[in-house]
Amino acid sequence: MLNISILRVESPSGLWGRVVQGPGGDVETTDRYDRLLAQMNLFYHDLTRDMRELKPTALAVGQVCVVYWSVMKSWCRAVVESIIADSVSCQARCLLVDQGERLIVPSDKIRIAVPSFLQLPFWVRRFHLVGIEPTTLRVSVHEEKARLIPSTQWDSSATLYLHNLLQASTRTEAVLLESLSDSTAIELYLTVGNVKICVKDDLVAKRFAYYSGGLDEADRSPVMLSSSILTQSVGSTSIKTTAQTTQTPPGKRRADVTSCGFFSIFDPTKSGILVHSALPVEPCTSLDDAPITDALRWVLRKKLYAPSAADRYSWPSVARGCNTVIVSPDADRPLGYFAPLISHILLNSIFASLTSSAAGPVAVLLCPGWEKVQAVYDLLEETSVAAVLHPVIVLIGVGKGEAEAVRIPKNCLLLVTTPFSLVRLLACHCFLFLRIYHLVLDEADQLFTLAPDQMATILQHFQKVTSSEEMASCPQQLVAVAKRWTGHMEGLVANHMPCPCVVVAVPEEAALYGNVQQVSLTAKSSKAAVMLSALDFNPDVGLKTLIVANSAAEVEDVFKVVSNKSAFCLKTHEGLTHQFDFVVQQWRKGIGPGTHIILVTTSQCLMCLGVRDATCVVHYGFPPTPKQFGVRLSCMAESFRNLSARVRAAESLPRLTRSVLLISERNACHVVGVLRYLGRTNAPLPPELLSFARGVHAAREDQKTDRPLCSYLKSFGVCRDGAVCPDRHRFLPQLDRSVLPASGVIEVVPLHVKTASVFWGRLVQKEEEEEGGGGFRRMASEMEAHYANGKPGAGEVLQGGFYAVQEDEVFHRVKILSVPDRRGRLFFSVLVRFIDVGKEDEVKSHQLLQLPERFHALPGQAVEVIVCRVKPVDGETDWHPKVTRAINRRIRGLQHRARAVFSLGNTVFVDPMVCVTQLPGMKTVINEYSVQSEILNTGMGVTNQQHLDLLRALCQEDEPCEPLGPVAPTVRSPLQATRLLFLELNRMTSFVSSFHPLARWYQTPDSAIVTVKLRNPESQRCDFYADRVVYSGRANGRTYRADLLLHGDIAADCCCWEMKSNEPVLKLVKQPQGYWERLLRTKVLDSILVQTPADTGKDNRYVNSESGSESD
Repeated sequence: MLNISILRVESPSGLWGRVVQGPGGDVETTDRYDRLLAQMNLFYHDLTRDMRELKPTALAVGQVCVVYWSVMKSWCRAVVESIIADSVSCQARCLLVDQGERLIVPSDKIRIAVPSFLQLPFWVRRFHLVGIEPTTLRVSVHEEKARLIPSTQWDSSATLYLHNLLQASTRTEAVLLESLSDSTAIELYLTVGNVKICVKDDLVAKRFAYYSGGLDEADRSPVMLSSSILTQSVGSTSIKTTAQTTQTPPGKRRADVTSCGFFSIFDPTKSGILVHSALPVEPCTSLDDAPITDALRWVLRKKLYAPSAADRYSWPSVARGCNTVIVSPDADRPLGYFAPLISHILLNSIFASLTSSAAGPVAVLLCPGWEKVQAVYDLLEETSVAAVLHPVIVLIGVGKGEAEAVRIPKNCLLLVTTPFSLVRLLACHCFLFLRIYHLVLDEADQLFTLAPDQMATILQHFQKVTSSEEMASCPQQLVAVAKRWTGHMEGLVANHMPCPCVVVAVPEEAALYGNVQQVSLTAKSSKAAVMLSALDFNPDVGLKTLIVANSAAEVEDVFKVVSNKSAFCLKTHEGLTHQFDFVVQQWRKGIGPGTHIILVTTSQCLMCLGVRDATCVVHYGFPPTPKQFGVRLSCMAESFRNLSARVRAAESLPRLTRSVLLISERNACHVVGVLRYLGRTNAPLPPELLSFARGVHAAREDQKTDRPLCSYLKSFGVCRDGAVCPDRHRFLPQLDRSVLPASGVIEVVPLHVKTASVFWGRLVQKEEEEEGGGGFRRMASEMEAHYANGKPGAGEVLQGGFYAVQEDEVFHRVKILSVPDRRGRLFFSVLVRFIDVGKEDEVKSHQLLQLPERFHALPGQAVEVIVCRVKPVDGETDWHPKVTRAINRRIRGLQHRARAVFSLGNTVFVDPMVCVTQLPGMKTVINEYSVQSEILNTGMGVTNQQHLDLLRALCQEDEPCEPLGPVAPTVRSPLQATRLLFLELNRMTSFVSSFHPLARWYQTPDSAIVTVKLRNPESQRCDFYADRVVYSGRANGRTYRADLLLHGDIAADCCCWEMKSNEPVLKLVKQPQGYWERLLRTKVLDSILVQTPADTGKDNRYVNSESGSESD
């Protein structure tokens, strides 16, 4: 027999219960259904979901759905038994398949059952007692006699008697017999006291039933039973025992919803989008009702483009010609703003331009680089608007007279360019930009980071043009699209965007926009103690603090700690979902000054609570993802500042909001990303956190031993984005030690030009050192003679094998890099590397020729050559194709003379590199051109003086340094000291920025003087602490930051800084006085020279002994 739990008794033929697999119940099964119920409650209670998608379009009898049971405050699985509909409402009579209850539910409390919630079978089954039929009592008035007769329905007394038996029993067992479609026949046995009773026989004995064979005459006489069984209410009853109950204790699988209504998908708070607009926003739902032209709608459908949530809110604003700021993860996709912008230009601005006497484009689209400019222009061509707008690309370098030579067609209505090029145009052709109606900033965060001065000039011109009387009746629109919110965009909205619409679709960026104060604390021992130190339990104003943990156990622990300190503390987690109504009700009550309400919960419950008015969020549990971090911060959305509101009353000012992040060593994998985010705020960063981040950064670099050295690091000395670059940024002697010349004059023949400053070639000097005078030339001649007699094809193509390929009349050795899956194909392509040329390319398999073994002996001759001290103009990360094409035509295949200055692995760095021609009959040579000069003459390149210094500093990082005393003035040159200091600054702040200032220092007994080598920096800030100093500023369009952990303590209140000789000079007052062994705490600076006044030049500046002038 099986143990069985009876939950509800309708009659002896209608028992609802569960089969229990074992004496103590199946704990595992119970836990599975508990988890299912908790998951359903969290899912259907999530306020961010579109409830319209979960509402059934129609109800049918027998349909499985999920309904809200208000008595137990829970969402439960159910089967629709009948439908009750009238002209006003619709209801359904449902059976709860896991609880055995029947209830009538309004249609707005019914949801579609998600397939994942139907994997477990229904927990409650219907049973009936086998082999008995009901009886009823018939009383004859004439005969004054009562008799028992068969009946089609069970008497209520029989149902009540069975219910009392079940409540009195200590054990319930059953034998499962035949299973019908809607019920299972059983023989039920109950243990009452020490007696086991067969319920079927007991009912027959008490004359409530008779055996199915028929009712004997002897059994028709009724028996007298105790009247106690009739004192209880009669009807369908539920079984409630202490051992087996459907009402689990608090903390087990109960859920509630604050509102069971449906939420529009256009409610921005439910979509995770922040919308602040001076005008009402009516979002579009799809492309069908989007405010764009039919032609553009057709183009978007052809591209299978579906508007994102940010698009639905921003398109109406852009299409109306309003000033709009869009912060979206899809900001790098111009289609996100193109369609409404172009529609507005086509339908409005073009006609307004006909009445204007000014000339030039009506719209200017600024992009951060030439690659994005080309991508945007190509997209304009695809949208078929080029015939009307006549877009033009303008990219101007720094060449003399280049801007003056630019001619913009008169019919050009849309100009696509970069900030640098536009400023150069304005300097020469400002009269061509007097009817700009639309200024679009593509990736605005990058624009302000790369070109802040240029952006200020452009915005000033745009404001001057749009504020003129002639433009008063014309469209005036500024659209900024970005992936991140930056401080510059705050000034953009405040100073240049009247009545703006701000749409932020990234929650963590919305927190930056909302001016949330970020506080990071390191928890070394007790997280609870650190958390309590950050909370104000006696505030002057009303506060609402949300503490987010990662598990129910953490919630309980934190609640115990905080409840001892706070008079009003709430908690909720997955096990307390039935308390959601109470918690939300208490949280939403108005609070007065001095009141501090604290709510402790988990990340999973945040979606269900709908909290938007918190003033502080404490991340007790570290957020596992940036999305979770943003969701937590969005709980303070109602307290975010609103930049779309120009004038506020004093009482409507936003409250101060804080985000407190507790960080421990367990969060090592997230520290670098979090620190990068915090670095964009003005929050002070704990020294322990900085030190920990440096260790994490170093550990990540240690894991890149199988990666090549970063190509940008080699080409320009700085990686374009070290945070996401997968390549290595550390010198490894075993990988980067080079046998190539690092000094002296070499002869090189460029064969494959990769970029304007990087190419693969062959060192002629190396060939001349071969025995027999030129091993490669001899091998090339032998290969030509070998294949003159025949060209045998490769029989089997193997990865890593060596073969030959003919190009024109030349035979090249190649190495197979990868072979695709042929899948029975006869012809296919393989990726090969030309080992004597350096390029990688795909060739047809039938072009591969057998390469005899004797041609394998000579190593590959291709050497990577990098021309130093040049980089792309305007902070570009890659060379413009026209520069690369010009250099390729100029140098490929010609022998050049160069001076090697450095070498790493198979790369040699040269400076300069010239093409020389020897006069016939004379030893005199003529320098025809310099490659560096040719690059600079294109106007798309500038000098890069720090290139070699940065590379040498990279290599010196791993070289051991002997510790030096404070009076060793001749060990290192000033330039070496500068490089080492730069190296340390680079390591200390590489997780925040890619640019770090050079610095020099000297000391006196009572102070240390640090000179930051930046000329005329802007936006400077210097913060002094007891053991460190943090300096930041902008120069040459770049942001510099240095966080110096000092060797000794300083008096922060007495320290100061000033501009001296156009450079910032920091005076650090020592505490206590005395000489420092080194400036920084890290031993890598042991070799920095500690100068005395006698060792310094004028104004205590180091003097380069080689030149006799001040060294930069």
